[in-house]
Amino acid sequence: QVQLKESGGGSVLAGGSLTLSCSYSGQPIKWSYIGWFRQAPEKEREGLALVVIRGTYKRYADSVKGRFIISQDNVDDKIFLTMNNLQPEDTATYYCAAARNTDYSLRDVAYDYWGQGTQVTVSS
Repeated sequence: QVQLKESGGGSVLAGGSLTLSCSYSGQPIKWSYIGWFRQAPEKEREGLALVVIRGTYKRYADSVKGRFIISQDNVDDKIFLTMNNLQPEDTATYYCAAARNTDYSLRDVAYDYWGQGTQVTVSS
């Protein structure tokens, strides 16, 4: 059974940091890459970063480049998103998702499996 589960969300003051975790299981050998997305109320879902599973290629959206870092633990099958200098506009529900293609895209339509999301709230 394919499963992705996010954790690590919470409330933080502006300027603070959080690290989100995405645990994945099921058929990861058939997956190509995992990405992180976020969606704020009344806004479209935004792709933030992706990493090739058990690979080295990473890609970031311009909006988070230099502030967010994606990494992975190949032993425990986890993908992390470390978010630094968080601002109120980063408040959203954050999702991880897995893709089987090799497009290495940050568009949500490229992804096949999704987690349930974890809430991040940044207050000023």
